[in-house]
Amino acid sequence: MRSLRIVIHGRVQGVFFRDTVRDAAEEAGVAGWVRNRGDGTVEARFEGDDAAVERMVELCRRGPRAAEVERVDTEDAEPEGLSGFSQR
Repeated sequence: MRSLRIVIHGRVQGVFFRDTVRDAAEEAGVAGWVRNRGDGTVEARFEGDDAAVERMVELCRRGPRAAEVERVDTEDAEPEGLSGFSQR
């Protein structure tokens, strides 16, 4: 089980970023959440097996077609035992 907090920088709001992440997380069986932040970034929390969480990070590095990802900051986090995936 891996737990990770990430922040995605660039043109990442208003481009269906959260919807894309939510759909991919549900398909991969990754728990957590994704939300827009007031500073224009998108923040996400992923919990799941290592390979699935890494796939989510790779997705966030690309983003949906309309996104322009400049950088992705990652930070290991203590697992919270999250279930399901939500868009905040």
